[in-house]
Amino acid sequence: MPEERHEQRQINIEVPANLEAIYANFAVITHSPSEIIIDFARLLPNSPKGKVYARVIMTPMNAKLLLRALNENLTKYEAQFGEIKIPESKGFEGDRALGFRH
Repeated sequence: MPEERHEQRQINIEVPANLEAIYANFAVITHSPSEIIIDFARLLPNSPKGKVYARVIMTPMNAKLLLRALNENLTKYEAQFGEIKIPESKGFEGDRALGFRH
């Protein structure tokens, strides 16, 4: 049986100098059979509405790869800086806690 070989290739990613970074403290995730859609929004405390600042559309496979990459990076982060504590929440409606929802 031939052994599998995985070649690593270098990929150059260009980040435009004028790219604006956004801050998001809320995300809405929806899906269809062929796409995962993530809307990144910002909500302010005591404000009745938020605003979506970016929408990312990806295939389910790429979304799963993103999930894996996030998990690996958060594991490394916690190994270096300690556990990320998530406060107990009564839910968005009850205490207006901010965060990511699905």
